[in-house]
Amino acid sequence: MRLDKFLKLSRIVRRRTLAAEMVEVGAVRLNGRAVKPSAVVRDGDRIEIAFPRRLLAVEVLTVDERAVKRGEKSFDIAQDKALGDEEKPWK
Repeated sequence: MRLDKFLKLSRIVRRRTLAAEMVEVGAVRLNGRAVKPSAVVRDGDRIEIAFPRRLLAVEVLTVDERAVKRGEKSFDIAQDKALGDEEKPWK
């Protein structure tokens, strides 16, 4: 499944266009690398999302679209860290 679609369907980000924009500006990393919105997400991948005041890291449990749409758990939170005003998510 595409990264932007996964972020939207799993309800990490509200809209797919917003997810794509976040990926484009580098606020999302897949397995520690900056990627494009069309990058393929697989079971077991780690996604890191830098929101304005927090860094969220999740482990992907399933990318089965039907399961995600049914509301099954698609990810586990690996890290949820609050960021200070001047703190950068990645060094």
